[in-house]
Amino acid sequence: MKQVKQRTLLIYILLALFLAGLAVYCIRYMALGSRWAAFPGNLSAYNGGSPALGQILDRNGSVLYDAASGAYIDDSELRQATLHAVGDEAGNISTSALQVFQKQLIGYDLLFGTTRGGGRVYLTLDSRLQTAAYEAMGSHKGAIGVYNYKTGELLCMVSTPTFDPADPPAIQDGDERYDGVYINRFLSSVFTPGSVFKVVTAAAALDKLEGVTERTFRCTGSTVIGGDTITCPYAHGTMDFFDALARSCNCVFAELAVELGSGTLEQYAQKAGLLSGHSVSGIKTAPGAYAASSTDSEVGWSGVGQQEDLANPCSIMTMMGAIGGRGSAPEPYLLDKVTSMTGSAARSSGSSGTMRLWSADTCGTLAEMLRNNVQETYGQSRFGDLPVCAKSGTAEVGQGKAPHSWFAGFVDSDTLPLAFVVLSENSGGGAEIAGQMAAEVLLTAAEIF
Repeated sequence: MKQVKQRTLLIYILLALFLAGLAVYCIRYMALGSRWAAFPGNLSAYNGGSPALGQILDRNGSVLYDAASGAYIDDSELRQATLHAVGDEAGNISTSALQVFQKQLIGYDLLFGTTRGGGRVYLTLDSRLQTAAYEAMGSHKGAIGVYNYKTGELLCMVSTPTFDPADPPAIQDGDERYDGVYINRFLSSVFTPGSVFKVVTAAAALDKLEGVTERTFRCTGSTVIGGDTITCPYAHGTMDFFDALARSCNCVFAELAVELGSGTLEQYAQKAGLLSGHSVSGIKTAPGAYAASSTDSEVGWSGVGQQEDLANPCSIMTMMGAIGGRGSAPEPYLLDKVTSMTGSAARSSGSSGTMRLWSADTCGTLAEMLRNNVQETYGQSRFGDLPVCAKSGTAEVGQGKAPHSWFAGFVDSDTLPLAFVVLSENSGGGAEIAGQMAAEVLLTAAEIF
């Protein structure tokens, strides 16, 4: 009898251990099942390291990539325009949807696993605007971004150089045509900002230098600061604060930078989101840089966006969006929603946070100044009826190289609240090159939205 009791007890212990193990497994299955399904060694979900389930679509439902068949959209130009957003099958572009949204593409379900064919991943991008930006960029290397600063939707994200992912080229080391082709310049690169950074200096001056908007400045074409000569393209003459930004006077903004000090400029660059970057649907943008200095000449150059200043295009765009929002704006996001292959169970993503900039009064004055830039310097006619507020930048990047061309700003409109950035590497004057690219993209956006 005693032996029977012992055996019964042993069975109960084993049963309890089995049930405990089953409970642990069920808990881990519910918590980690999607991670297990997305493990690259899962041959039912991956093909050569690339997801074999799901689809990537634009905001309008155009299928940009079908993972099951490995087929991209038929339009070759659009494939090149969306390469960095969608990705290549070899997985070379780490910030692409094919790499970042693998769990969503595989579409794991607690009841059915991966048997339903994956998920439909909708991006916020508009294919028509992508194509327009790609055409505007032409043969230049660089990036173009546009987002809705009221909702946070990233409507356009083009990086060049690019290639056709349906027919990838054999890229040899040293081939300048594909220099940095696997890097999304919009998200993952930083560049000397040039005069676009004067917006940061202007914000600091508005807050810290009392009466700066009533001051009069005079530019003779150059000024000596700390033994170093800072020059302008020509003598701007006498002007007020608004004119100094519209004419992008290096002399004025270098002198203001020295008044403010590098510590203040660094603080304002940090507040602008230029030094820490952003998260775009979980994709971290590259942080910029500002090197604080006690040398007046270096502080002066940093105040005009030179010296060791570095900025990421997406961060510049977001800063402009927050100015358009008079002090705040949603951070841009790329993942719109995820549904099953049958279209059910939609899951929205949305913005990951809010970009909070300088005060509403400061941003309101900056908006007026940026609007004045377009009306007095860049020319309203190129933008049609759009109330564009913008700042150009011509960033010197070393002897023997043409400067980078920048143009960034926003449309000051409740019905078309778009912030934008254009960077064209080694192209020359910002207003002429990048400004024209921006005009073409914004006019297309006005037709679409």
